[in-house]
Amino acid sequence: MAQRALIAMSGGVDSSVAAALMINKGYECIGVTMKLYTNEEIGICRTHTCCSLDDVEDARAVSARLGMRHFVMDFSDDFSSQVIDRFVKAYERGETPNPCIDCNRYMKFSRLYHRAMELNCDCIVTGHYARISYDGDSGRYIMRRARNLSKDQTYVLYSMTQEELAHTQFPLGEYESKDEVRRTAEEYGFINARKHDSQDICFVPDGDYASFIERYTGRKYPEGSFVDESGRVLGRHRGIIRYTIGQRRGLGLALPQPLYVKKLDMENNRVILSTNEALYSSELTADDFNWVSIAAPQEGTELRVTAKPRYRAKEAPACAKVLAGGRVHLMFDEPQRAITAGQAVVLYDGDRVVGGGRICAGNGGKE
Repeated sequence: MAQRALIAMSGGVDSSVAAALMINKGYECIGVTMKLYTNEEIGICRTHTCCSLDDVEDARAVSARLGMRHFVMDFSDDFSSQVIDRFVKAYERGETPNPCIDCNRYMKFSRLYHRAMELNCDCIVTGHYARISYDGDSGRYIMRRARNLSKDQTYVLYSMTQEELAHTQFPLGEYESKDEVRRTAEEYGFINARKHDSQDICFVPDGDYASFIERYTGRKYPEGSFVDESGRVLGRHRGIIRYTIGQRRGLGLALPQPLYVKKLDMENNRVILSTNEALYSSELTADDFNWVSIAAPQEGTELRVTAKPRYRAKEAPACAKVLAGGRVHLMFDEPQRAITAGQAVVLYDGDRVVGGGRICAGNGGKE
């Protein structure tokens, strides 16, 4: 009997090609598209073209071409509580979240993974760019960066558990370019072979996350003061959730020199500005840490790693020290710009993902 795979079908070219590759490997495949929200929930009017409906139709068309069963599963309640609510509360705490990490953690590799097990599937498959291997010496599954480093997505996958890694496949991890993926899609005659990649937060399609938060919560966030590091008032801000660490554009201030957001003083509703040089820091602390390719080290253990303190950051050499309660303190060899509470820091050893966690303290952040 053929092994069975549940394919997370987003409607994009990546998950479509992943499905085709699994069928080629002899798997019986089931396509699933997750319904995560309605237009009304995210504040898009009923007459707006709903990209999520287009995506469902694309996923259904690809599934039909491959002879796969396709289902839409409604996970909107879980998405609201586990992703959107966390996103909103993070901004209200003065943090800058990455909702894609929570979506992978709580939706794809928790909710959807358990649904796959209920359907007697041997594995779950997505179109992520990453690789998984097994290390017989340690007895652990290893997450490794994709061969196409420009598309590597291990940063948003660091929360995966050993059980999830053991039952997940990323077929696109071995591809060396996106053009190869699109050519494969064209060979199969997929209608989405040249479909543009999604770049925005799915539930904030216009990119205006602050307006989304106000619509979603029904709250208005009051104006307050821009101040410099000495506390001198420089002007008025339009609501503290509208600003993130390192930001320069959109401040609406006429200043004699360029200033950037350094900290968010949530208690006093102040946005603290500084020069660009003052944004650099050599250390951070992370909590909610997940060790991926190694077992959790004992308190006091120090590791040499490279680390990414945000998705688009370049990896930088650092020393990681395990603290009490499982937190991790990171000391970079060279100062890093705009380390931000709420973002993730992911540690690497070569192409292996050592682990990752949520930044809870650093030079940049809340006050």
